[in-house]
Amino acid sequence: MAGFVVYQDSYIGATIVSNRFIDEYMTDANDAQLKVYLYLVRMLNAHLETSVSDIADRFNHTEKDVLRAFKYWEKKGLLTLDYDEAGTLNGVHLVNLCNGEAKVPSVEATHKKVRVGKTVKEPSAVAIESGAENVVAAESGATNVVAGEGSAENTQAVASAVQPTGKVAPATITQIVQPVPTEPVITIVEKPSYSAKELQEFSKKQGCTLVSLAEVYFGKPLSQNDLQTLCYFTDGLGMSEDLVDYLLQYCADKGKKDFRYAEKVAIGWKEKNITTVNQATGSSLRYDKVVYTIMNRLGKSGSPAEKEMEYINRWLVEYGFSESVILDACDRTVLATDSHRFQYAEGILSSWSKSNVRNAEEIVKLDKDFQKKESDKKSSSAGSAQVAGGRNGGGNAGTFGKFQQNDIDYEALTKKVFIN
Repeated sequence: MAGFVVYQDSYIGATIVSNRFIDEYMTDANDAQLKVYLYLVRMLNAHLETSVSDIADRFNHTEKDVLRAFKYWEKKGLLTLDYDEAGTLNGVHLVNLCNGEAKVPSVEATHKKVRVGKTVKEPSAVAIESGAENVVAAESGATNVVAGEGSAENTQAVASAVQPTGKVAPATITQIVQPVPTEPVITIVEKPSYSAKELQEFSKKQGCTLVSLAEVYFGKPLSQNDLQTLCYFTDGLGMSEDLVDYLLQYCADKGKKDFRYAEKVAIGWKEKNITTVNQATGSSLRYDKVVYTIMNRLGKSGSPAEKEMEYINRWLVEYGFSESVILDACDRTVLATDSHRFQYAEGILSSWSKSNVRNAEEIVKLDKDFQKKESDKKSSSAGSAQVAGGRNGGGNAGTFGKFQQNDIDYEALTKKVFIN
């Protein structure tokens, strides 16, 4: 089978992977390990932070799968893991493969080289066969042509293309670069520790109105930590006063008069590139729709009470479950009980969260494992009953079998009675 050459139009917005990784390490790695490593390289090139849970959610793996992949690549020497004093993972250091010595031959040493021609501007193109080599052209507005090295016929073929009429006409050799739209890079700045002087200046200037609004919305004087978070909204996250005002009102309406919750919402808006009140309103409406869908699935009507909203926020924010997973738990709850449904659903979702369940497939697997354990318990109990029945004279351990058996010698007892 003839070989082929891999090429592309542009190198804009690309993630660079070491050739040595492809030559030496990619062969033995499994699907999860490859995804994890490539995603780490992607985040490194984009200068973005990530987490174990982020990687698990993105690729539908468990957090244990991600950690096992980390350990695999650490053992292979491709990365090192950094931990804080509490033993929590807080950094991943990717090793530069260019500095090491390759353990296997590179593809350059084992494959024939080819010369790649420039781009041919044609409305359409086909594969042109010349001699023993193939000149391959992708069908597009800007056609890439690749010619085999050392073939005069193929080199000539680069300078010509077949038109739809079948006639060969000279082609203009040009370099065409198609602009590639890139998404804006969203950087979440970690909340700094502002000095007392900085907080005082913040309160006097643009924050004076926000401080008063926050105290009204949350119904309490702001603490030093609250001021730190409020200053972080405008200084670190770049939110406008109008957007911060809407954020505080939004949290208060939800019964979450807590700056820790407000900070989570603000970071979520930043990650979604929400910069205006209108954008935030649209996002809130979608969030409200999820809330009322959950309420309806649990047989509730109307707006959620404060305690009910706490449960829903925990499922969405703290546990990070998708709407479909939460609705699955709600369906199980409705079938199981008519009362205390939020508490019952909390028990289900809390258990799934501890088991690192993230999607429907993992829920099915967890159910099967549970059913197997229950079946094994029943089999074990039945076996124990049969053993006990055998010790007591065999047969089923029914009502009669439960009585303790004895070894009375009735003949000797009869003789004793007659003698007396």
